[in-house]
Amino acid sequence: MSTPSRLLSWRHPTQSPFAQCLALCALFIFIPLASRYLLGWSHAYGYLSDIAIGGLLVILLYQRPLIIALPVMIFWSVLTLANVELLTAVGRMPEASDLHYLTDAQFVSRSTHGAGLSHPALGLALLANIGLYLLLSLRQRAAVRRPIGNAWLLLPLALLAVHALLQYRMPSESDQWFQFNLPHKLAAEGFSNGEQDLQSWLDNQPPGAPVNIAGLQQLDLDGTSLLEQAGRARNVLIITLEGIPGAYLAPSRDALQSPYNGNTMVRLSRWAEQGMLTADYVLHSHQTIRGLYSMLCGDFAKLDSGTPKGVELLNNPSRSEQCLPAQMRKYGFSTHYLQGAGLRFMAKDQIMPQMGFDKTLGRDWFTNTPHLNFPWGMDDKSFFEGSLGYINQLRQQGQPWMLTLMTVGTHQPYSAPADYLQRFPDSKLAAVAYLDDAVGDFLDALKQQGVLEDTLVIVTSDESHGIENLALASAWGFNLILAPEQQQLPHLKQGVYGHVDLSASVLDYFALPVPGNISGRSLLRDYNRGRQIISYTNGLLRQHDGQGTFTECDFQHVCRRYASKGFINDKSHYLGRFTGKPARLLSQQAELLNQSLRQADTSQHYQFANHQPIDLKPQRTDDWADNLVGAQYLELPQGTRTTVTMKIRAVNLDAAGATLQLKTKEYDRDVAITIPALPKLTADQPVSLTFSFDNLDARKAFSFHLLGQGNGAIVLDEFRVTTEPRTDSLVATKDETQARLETATETPVEKVHN
Repeated sequence: MSTPSRLLSWRHPTQSPFAQCLALCALFIFIPLASRYLLGWSHAYGYLSDIAIGGLLVILLYQRPLIIALPVMIFWSVLTLANVELLTAVGRMPEASDLHYLTDAQFVSRSTHGAGLSHPALGLALLANIGLYLLLSLRQRAAVRRPIGNAWLLLPLALLAVHALLQYRMPSESDQWFQFNLPHKLAAEGFSNGEQDLQSWLDNQPPGAPVNIAGLQQLDLDGTSLLEQAGRARNVLIITLEGIPGAYLAPSRDALQSPYNGNTMVRLSRWAEQGMLTADYVLHSHQTIRGLYSMLCGDFAKLDSGTPKGVELLNNPSRSEQCLPAQMRKYGFSTHYLQGAGLRFMAKDQIMPQMGFDKTLGRDWFTNTPHLNFPWGMDDKSFFEGSLGYINQLRQQGQPWMLTLMTVGTHQPYSAPADYLQRFPDSKLAAVAYLDDAVGDFLDALKQQGVLEDTLVIVTSDESHGIENLALASAWGFNLILAPEQQQLPHLKQGVYGHVDLSASVLDYFALPVPGNISGRSLLRDYNRGRQIISYTNGLLRQHDGQGTFTECDFQHVCRRYASKGFINDKSHYLGRFTGKPARLLSQQAELLNQSLRQADTSQHYQFANHQPIDLKPQRTDDWADNLVGAQYLELPQGTRTTVTMKIRAVNLDAAGATLQLKTKEYDRDVAITIPALPKLTADQPVSLTFSFDNLDARKAFSFHLLGQGNGAIVLDEFRVTTEPRTDSLVATKDETQARLETATETPVEKVHN
């Protein structure tokens, strides 16, 4: 056979269509089924979901042109891999808004920095199948393409119908990822939202209909105090551990009879036996800034994925004055916030001072050498070593103090030394064990130095990174109190409490007045009746009515009731399910609680400048790591105009000056808004910029990224974001932007040392 003949034979074998079908089946069906089994997510509903969705895609893509099939296959692979990575990292499935993160290369690369992908074999398998399909498609004759008939679509659609029927007749208590693959979950969620809107219209009951949330918002100090008089501690220390669920503490597991048998935090468990531990302790949401807000402001965080209330607090100074740090400062305490990570992300450099902290310090404060190189900040051992020195400084000042600490080492991609990684099956558990030793050493040192004799110490977590196969782990926190009056306190605090109760508890300990806008109960009191409490984690809205009924509503607005004395209960009795109007009423409770900080009008006024020197890098490499301002995740309502005003000056900048750029993103993806180029910033020439743009459609998770490079530092004297309703005189097209670049003429500012 001649060479041309052999080439033609290689390109057009007759068996390619069958092999091509196998490649599609492997990508969309076999790999998902195998990964589900190997990851321990086996459930009949999940396997049914994988086969139905995978079969649907195989039928739709078989013998289709590459220009159609290849993008779908790539997108499917990215979502499949990112779904597994997110579940491994934080124990929850993505929501629709998360897709913007999961498909963003910069975000993924930053999240997997250092440790890399946790499941590289899955990524290689997906990539290999795409390559195989591409090779087989290039060898096939275009003339022999015969797509599968549409009648075959009835088979996967029937399987989806069976899945829905089984869920209705025999609901499962397993987590979402056991019952759905990601596309099925997102499709079911969209369908349910449409169904709820239709039912609301048929019932003639708008989503904002009045509902009763008084039981969730009330301040309840009617219980019997555990202390004979006001606490005798002089200071307050709140230790917040990143992402730690209550199940990691042995006394919590024993108290709630949890089936989890991991022996993860041995040393903290020993300390829990010496103090007062609240085991049935509810975390109301995911994300650090939300947990800190609930703890320190006595209010429920957003019970959805909307703009965090901590950011909204910047626009509500009157409510800020009622947060715990502001109240303690009012009564003579110096107030301090110290975290191991940088402060600018999520504007904690602005939010924490707004809450009332006199000093807000992050990674840049620490001068001690870290034991590990961790991308998010100080490793936990180094963090607590530095924090111990900070406490010694506070004790020498003679003034009562309140200090809140926030660790970072148990945030994905997890930080742990090599010997810990060798002793534990994965980096997550190794990082938790490293934190356990670090906080154990820290508490031992506090005891040896006499700090526990005059300080109210509270150990808790901001959120829970969850535990696979453990119900409610994503909402299960803990609260450990070490007080000078320990003999008057029980070792195990009975009752249901949560982060919303922490502010009232601290003020109650010192017998200080509790402001009216703070909600919750006091951990230092016993109550003879139940209470309402609510949470939104892992895509599930959960509520306990305080009268023995626990309700859990999923993303399809299907709610299930259980007989349960407490909130965290693995052995509750299933009472039945409901949908329709009762489910909507529960959702409306959450929506009303979400509005606790919103003003009557739609105007927003945020100031993100902190007037502190910010060191520049000679080269910027990342829109997130190198961002110089914390104006992130804003919601800009429909029909408004946003105006941004910036004033920037140089500090110790060399003669070459600094190059600046301002970018805008929505869900961390670039948004095409016309912004004038910023001129070169020099020591004698500040930069001033004002520009406006219209929001004809609502913008969500909208962020500003100020980037710069140079040798020296800058100071943001102003970064103001104002959003107001458009008037008739502000009519503009959707893409129209008005901007004004001002040339500063003031006298050059004096150089100041960083």
